[in-house]
Amino acid sequence: MDLHAVKVHNPQQLNTIIGISHFIMTCEDIAEVLLKTVPGINFGLAFCEASQQRLIRTEGNQPELIEQAVVNAKNIGAGHCFVLMVDNSYPINFLTALKNLPEIACILCASANPLEVIIAETEQGRGIVGIIDGQTPLGVETEQDRKQRFKLLRDIGYKLS
Repeated sequence: MDLHAVKVHNPQQLNTIIGISHFIMTCEDIAEVLLKTVPGINFGLAFCEASQQRLIRTEGNQPELIEQAVVNAKNIGAGHCFVLMVDNSYPINFLTALKNLPEIACILCASANPLEVIIAETEQGRGIVGIIDGQTPLGVETEQDRKQRFKLLRDIGYKLS
């Protein structure tokens, strides 16, 4: 078995959701959830089939985001994984709805940070072992950092007061 890291291509620092699903209707169901949950969301989705034709299936409403999702799905190359690139929304708006889809086995990350996907490769194929999300912490927040965090959440509309 070989282990290696695959960097997720994300030059725009978009929110990227990577997960594991198990059924061909994944693309349509994820697209429906996103469009029903967040009006105005822009997204591209790529899903790697693990059997039969073993195609990368796609959905989305922005061709450039679909293309970016496909590039990342090809680079990862693990069966039943999906890569979702999102603009004009935050994952907090739709993650619970995604997790509630019957075919979603797990969500591995939802982040706009630099990401690396740790891949195990055998004679059979590839699988995702884990995700490296962002960088190692540099310290513990101070009272000033805490105030800035509270302010940010209110400034972007996720807290009322």
